[in-house]
Amino acid sequence: MEISKAELAVAAAAQASANTSQDLMGSEILVKSLQAENVQFIWGYPGGAVLYIYDALYKQDTIQHVLVRHEQAAVHAADGYARATGEVGVALVTSGPGLTNAVTGIATAYMDSIPMVIISGQVPTAAIGLDAFQECDTVGITRPIVKHNFLVKDPRDLAMTLKKAFHIARSGRPGPVVVDIPKDVSFKKVPYTGYPQSVEMRSYNPVRKGHSGQIRKALQLLLAAKRPYIYTGGGVLLGNATNELRTLVDMLGYPVTNTLMGLGAYPASDRKFLGMLGMHGTIEANNAMQNCDVLLAVGARFDDRVIGNPKHFAQNDRKIIHIDIDPSSISKRVKVDVPIVGDVKDVLTELISMIRESSTRPDAGALSAWWDTIEAWRSRQCLKYDMGSPDVIKPQYVVETLWNMTKDADAYITSDVGQHQMWAAQYYRFDEPRRWINSGGLGTMGVGIPYAMGIKLAKPDAEVFCVTGEGSVQMNIQELSTCLQYNTPIKICALNNRYLGMVRQWQEIEYSGRYSHSYMDALPNFVKLAEAYGHVGLLIERPQDVEPALREARKLKDRTVFLDFRTDPTENVFPMVQAGKGITEMLLGSEDL
Repeated sequence: MEISKAELAVAAAAQASANTSQDLMGSEILVKSLQAENVQFIWGYPGGAVLYIYDALYKQDTIQHVLVRHEQAAVHAADGYARATGEVGVALVTSGPGLTNAVTGIATAYMDSIPMVIISGQVPTAAIGLDAFQECDTVGITRPIVKHNFLVKDPRDLAMTLKKAFHIARSGRPGPVVVDIPKDVSFKKVPYTGYPQSVEMRSYNPVRKGHSGQIRKALQLLLAAKRPYIYTGGGVLLGNATNELRTLVDMLGYPVTNTLMGLGAYPASDRKFLGMLGMHGTIEANNAMQNCDVLLAVGARFDDRVIGNPKHFAQNDRKIIHIDIDPSSISKRVKVDVPIVGDVKDVLTELISMIRESSTRPDAGALSAWWDTIEAWRSRQCLKYDMGSPDVIKPQYVVETLWNMTKDADAYITSDVGQHQMWAAQYYRFDEPRRWINSGGLGTMGVGIPYAMGIKLAKPDAEVFCVTGEGSVQMNIQELSTCLQYNTPIKICALNNRYLGMVRQWQEIEYSGRYSHSYMDALPNFVKLAEAYGHVGLLIERPQDVEPALREARKLKDRTVFLDFRTDPTENVFPMVQAGKGITEMLLGSEDL
């Protein structure tokens, strides 16, 4: 009987597959899958349930594992890496407390839509549900704070599960994905024929291309606007759409603002940029948001820290266009007129193309009058501050000095959460994307040092500064040990006011100055502590010493330097919108209290 060419080809393919198939342990399949995804770094901490995985990592040399001192820091470091590079960050933790320690890091990434894969160990499959040593319900615990999670019960499913995990993490609206691997799955041997080249998930197909009819409606509104405004968030950075945004703004000549998470999407040094908006935004940014007639929202979600009281925001009639990859974010807090679901980069590209093809142009007279109004708001210089006593360091001055010294350098700024975070956002003028790395949605203290470590590994030639406070920095200060072991020379600028600053500010304004447990009256000697970890510590107590200290720290390129700036303990962050108020109901200084 004659065999057809097609049958011969099938037989040859089957034989080739048989020849290339090899029996591997689940842990080895996991490592090969990570290599196939071009993973360069994993941050983690070993434990009993993941020892086979650590053994497999020991036998390879393409992935660098970074041993942190706490699992929370592992996830934060992978998160910082992902934010700065746009790649998927990877963390590895053991079962039980390893996973629960990682929960804060996972929730932080989830709230800010950061692409990550967290691999967790689990007790053997036969012991699941029996309260085994270091067992916890990883899937149940993480379900509300992940984009998706997997419990792998068969090592033959590992490669495809990893393929799905990375695909889900980086596509659509990004987010963290947890892959839980029982110990027996990591040591069982099964045939391995290679990592999947592609993945199809019937239940998961995020929309990329926006509806052309909706984009055309948006175009008509934008070109007919008398008082237009462009409001952008972290989605522009996550979607790598900064070039498209800049092209659009420059073509139209419209004013633009960024949220806290969107800083750097449009150059802060450009006159069309009105500064950050929201609770601690500028007068001009907030007033333009309230008084525009057409608002283009791009990759932003109208959160409570941006629009303040929704009823106050809705008082003024305006048309709202909202572009977002996530349909659940549209009209979630504010009803919009033209919803456009799609990838920000693709939608802006199509919108720009339509503008170029259109013969209609913005109303120059109306736009000029709108800019006159904006410039009147801007002339109030709401970020101007009093330098005060020549013997007291103002925290704003530290950030401004840092910006002046590094604005032309290849620099990344991380922050923790609190007053120092807001001062960094207000006074460090970011011109480039992915240079400002902070926790926005969850507001997690302790992220600053791990973020900086992750960035420094990814960008070894860049300068990485962590702007922090004496409260936040102590939450993961043990990672100074990791900085030494893995040679990540970061510069830590602690704005030390001896208070939990943002708590103290709210207590002063909202609680009649009852400073309940916000004073830090047992602080360590940070200089000696830095030195104990093998680093350099500098104490700065006078304004005239701020610039020389920063200059000295920058000279020490191969050393981690902890700069303890003793700043004014009474300084508050202004402008400020109080809870329940509208975004134009701002406190501009102590005189408003």
